[in-house]
Amino acid sequence: MSQQGRQAFESTIQTLKGEIANVGAHLAIDAGARQAYALRIEEMANELRTQATSGRITWSQAAEQAQQTRNTIMEVIRGRSTPVGRALAESLKREGKTLNELVARKAMELFGAGVDFNKLNPVQKNQVYAAIVKSAGKSNPKITAAMRTASRAGRALLFLSIAVSVYTVATADDPAAAAKREIAVTGAGIGGGILGGAAAGLACGPGAPVCVGIGAFVGGALAAFGVDALW
Repeated sequence: MSQQGRQAFESTIQTLKGEIANVGAHLAIDAGARQAYALRIEEMANELRTQATSGRITWSQAAEQAQQTRNTIMEVIRGRSTPVGRALAESLKREGKTLNELVARKAMELFGAGVDFNKLNPVQKNQVYAAIVKSAGKSNPKITAAMRTASRAGRALLFLSIAVSVYTVATADDPAAAAKREIAVTGAGIGGGILGGAAAGLACGPGAPVCVGIGAFVGGALAAFGVDALW
């Protein structure tokens, strides 16, 4: 293989490693955010249920706080997600439901279609409020399970990227220089993916996970290739 061909091959491998790290980081970050979301809303619902049961607050107050707090937690966690993760979450649910929407849904679930919440007696109304608090502490089990799988996949991809980098450094003629190159290219791949996804999000608008995903992939590849070319 010619020197030029070898350089092209090595550059391709470096870009590929940067992309592997990019995808792995996205999966790990978003899965971690989802796990944090599920934990926080469960803790919140349990605390509100305890307060309402003990009489420190009414069930109506508990339901209102549950609705507001869950929506707040959702927005905070989305802010900690990658642009791809946020776009996917927004495509599934643009924003949290209002208290009135939740009251109407839970009243129908408990007492049948066409029920008028205002005509329910106090005990029945509290049952509706309690159902709202309970549901506020539960995340979508299918999404949570999928993100748990994504977390494992993300860690595996990061491990693979690190393992290849370690081998590259160990077999290099100049290990110190090789280590700097590996760190720079991998960091560029991850950082470029985040920036590329964010830029695509601005162009495509919210709730466009395919577009944002492409932006993240292209951004990571270009950044990793560009940094490697400068080396």
